[in-house]
Amino acid sequence: METSMMESSMDVIAPAHQIVRVRHEVRWRTLTVTSREMLGPRMLRLGFTSPELHDFVSASYDDHVKLLFPAADGGEPAKRDFTPRRFDRASNTLIIDFALHEAGPATAWAAAAAIGDTLQIGGPRGSSVVPDDFDWYLLIGDDTALPAIGRRIEELRAGVPVASFVVTEPGSAQSIETKANWTPHWIARQNAFGDAELLHAALTHFKFPAGDGFIWIAAEAAVARHLRSYVTDMRGHPRQWTKAAGYWKRGVADAHEKIED
Repeated sequence: METSMMESSMDVIAPAHQIVRVRHEVRWRTLTVTSREMLGPRMLRLGFTSPELHDFVSASYDDHVKLLFPAADGGEPAKRDFTPRRFDRASNTLIIDFALHEAGPATAWAAAAAIGDTLQIGGPRGSSVVPDDFDWYLLIGDDTALPAIGRRIEELRAGVPVASFVVTEPGSAQSIETKANWTPHWIARQNAFGDAELLHAALTHFKFPAGDGFIWIAAEAAVARHLRSYVTDMRGHPRQWTKAAGYWKRGVADAHEKIED
C-alpha cells in the first residue's frame, strides 16, 4: 500500500505554463549610487548598493519598485515605479535603467545623480512569475518596457526562441547578452503619438512560431490595450498566455495600469 501511494505521488506532474503570484514583505531601503552609464541618447543606467539589500527579492522580470524622489521645493516626495533591471546578491548591487523623457522628478533626479548620492526604494510588493516552459516568447513595448524586456531576454533558457519589438528613439538599440535564440526588432519612433501604429505594422509581418507561446506587452496604456487586442482578437493568441500593462498614461503622472478584459 505504501509503495503504491509513493509511486502514485511520483507520477504527479505540475501543470504546464502555470503563472505563480508571489507576495513580498514591503520594505523601504536607502541605496547609494555607485555607477552611471548612458546606454543611448535617452537611456541612463544607474547602479545602487546598500547593506539593506541583503534580503532584497525580485522574482520576476516585470517586477516594480517604488523610487522616492525628493521634491525641489521641499514638498512631498514623488513616488515612481521602476523595474529592477538586474540584481547581484553577491555584491548587493541593484541596476535600474531610467528612460529620460519629459521633464519630471525622476528624469531630473537621474540626470543629475552623482556617485555617492542616495535614494529610497520600496518593494517590490509582489511578483507574477511566468515559467520558462513555453515554446517561444514575444516581447513588445516602448522605452519604458525595455528594462523588463532586456531582463527577460537575459534570463531565458538556452536556445528558446524569443522575439522583441521595441519602439524607441533612433540610436537607442541595446546589446543584450543571452543564451536564448533572440531576434530583435528595433523600430525608430517617428512622432510622440505613433507608437501603436508602428508596432502594429511591424507585428503584421511576424509569424507566430509553432507551439505554445507567451506574449508580453508594456507601453503607454492606450498603446498596450490596442496591441493586446490585436494579438488576441485579430491574431488569435490565447488570452491566458498574453500579459499587457500600461507602464504610463499620457497626461497622468505615476500611472500604471494592468490591461485586462
